[in-house]
Amino acid sequence: MRHGMNRYIVAVTGASGVEYALRFLWHLSHCEGASDLIASPNFFRVAETELMLAGDNLLDLAAKKFGALGEAHQFAFCDYRNIGARAASGSASYRSMVVLPCSMKSLAAIAHGLSSNLIERAADVSLKERRPLILCPRETPLSAIHLQNMLTLTRAGATVMPLMPGYYHRPQNLVDLYDFMTDRIFQHMGFSERVVKPWS
Repeated sequence: MRHGMNRYIVAVTGASGVEYALRFLWHLSHCEGASDLIASPNFFRVAETELMLAGDNLLDLAAKKFGALGEAHQFAFCDYRNIGARAASGSASYRSMVVLPCSMKSLAAIAHGLSSNLIERAADVSLKERRPLILCPRETPLSAIHLQNMLTLTRAGATVMPLMPGYYHRPQNLVDLYDFMTDRIFQHMGFSERVVKPWS
């Protein structure tokens, strides 16, 4: 494949829904491949508010919440402010990018081609290089501006996947809902691994 078989970009922003991101990373650690991680500083502020988990290391937070991570996946941390990083280059090889959760500020910036940080720049590059870009907003209700930005991004080639889990797998707890969304994101990122039993 032109854009790499097993390398991904995973970005987290300051939207509500921190546990979705941490559970996703926990599952990702058990899959073969490598990912560049980009975290907005606001993500850690929200993590402390929602989960009372302090720290600035995504993997440590995921392990604190869900237990030891796997060793199959390699992670590289990227500076949110460094728009000269590998993830900002169209010549770098990635299979796909996900922003989870995606704040409405980040979504708006990506929709309008603003690249003031590495998350926005990497997403902009993903669009121009025609790589899969999955954006996972968590907001309600949605204004006309939010909806217009989502339509703009969909027309530009992104997949807008709100954190709206299904219930047909009969979830017993919140983790089951996080797993449902991880499974859907994995499918769009190109992973063959399944996290929940598919609909039959």
